[in-house]
Amino acid sequence: MSDKSKIEWTDATWNPIRGCTKVSPGCKHCYAETFSERFRGVKGHPFEQGFGLRLVPEKLHLPLGWNQPRRVFVNSMSDLFHEGVPEDYIVRVAEVMAQASWHTYQVLTKRSGRMRDLLDSRLGFAARAPHIWWGVSVEDRRYGVPRIGHLQAAHASVRFLSLEPLLEDIGEISLSGIRWAIVGGESGVRARPFDIGWARSALRQCREQGVACFVKQLGCRPVSGQSPLKLRSWEGKEWDEWPADLRVRQYPDL
Repeated sequence: MSDKSKIEWTDATWNPIRGCTKVSPGCKHCYAETFSERFRGVKGHPFEQGFGLRLVPEKLHLPLGWNQPRRVFVNSMSDLFHEGVPEDYIVRVAEVMAQASWHTYQVLTKRSGRMRDLLDSRLGFAARAPHIWWGVSVEDRRYGVPRIGHLQAAHASVRFLSLEPLLEDIGEISLSGIRWAIVGGESGVRARPFDIGWARSALRQCREQGVACFVKQLGCRPVSGQSPLKLRSWEGKEWDEWPADLRVRQYPDL
């Protein structure tokens, strides 16, 4: 948990839950798991239990102590809608977000069906709050694209997509009701290829459908067609060496 973050599209991270389990190909090289497991067994460390799922109620009220407004990525080291997290606890997290309303919260999940169901029931009060953004991860056509439909079906004020790590061309998609899209390739030594043509397709569709787009990084294995891109930066984060048309970092106009 940190009131400062190196993630380009947020200011701070807040983790009232730690740990997760894999549900789709986007999870294969999970950075949170890799980080957490380094500290398994280290007595007293926040990740002494590695990446095993657990609630951290002592961190629930952390945003209330941050006086300066921030963009807050909720559960960067977990998934709020994991099936192992009790509904009552999810509601408690949402109540803190509703109370500390001077922040903007970015909630991202791969459990889109559960999020949809709760936004339309017990989380209705938070779904309607414009300072709480609800998003889904979309890495491919099979697993990722159906999550968009779940998100669009939820009665949320602000919806967004994380097309990261994008693992293939996801084709033409409807962005109806979506306010923001993050695009990026995979980082890490085992990163899978990221074709910048996929990013260009996503960016074009965002422009055509009036959605703000934030290109985060080109990842560790950017390619153009069959040709690798030679970049100086290890994770493809230095945008001064990107193709000029991909240097786009927008936020939704709310």
